[in-house]
Amino acid sequence: QVQLVESGGGLVQAGGSLRLSCAASGSIFLINTMGWYRQAPGKQRELLATITSGGRTNYADSVQGRFTISRDNAKNTVYLQMNSLKPEDTAVYYCNADVTTPRWVKYNYWGQGTQVTVSS
Repeated sequence: QVQLVESGGGLVQAGGSLRLSCAASGSIFLINTMGWYRQAPGKQRELLATITSGGRTNYADSVQGRFTISRDNAKNTVYLQMNSLKPEDTAVYYCNADVTTPRWVKYNYWGQGTQVTVSS
């Protein structure tokens, strides 16, 4: 069993910043790609950013230049630094990870989500 534990969400004023963290724990042999998604009311879940085990990143156009994804492989943790936040960034943010277990079984896991609310 693998768990993804998210932290760092909360309430912030427009123009402010938040840093989200997501730590993976459990039966892990290898973590490949990790990513961040969000889902706003009335919207589909949106892919924001991904990062490979080697540190290669991809970003959605909507957050390019404002958000930065990074990871600490020793801690099995992925981060999302969010700057210049806007009210339209309000959503539940989810982390995701592709995990290979010690028995060489590959799974995709989701965190429970953390609420980010940006006030005007």
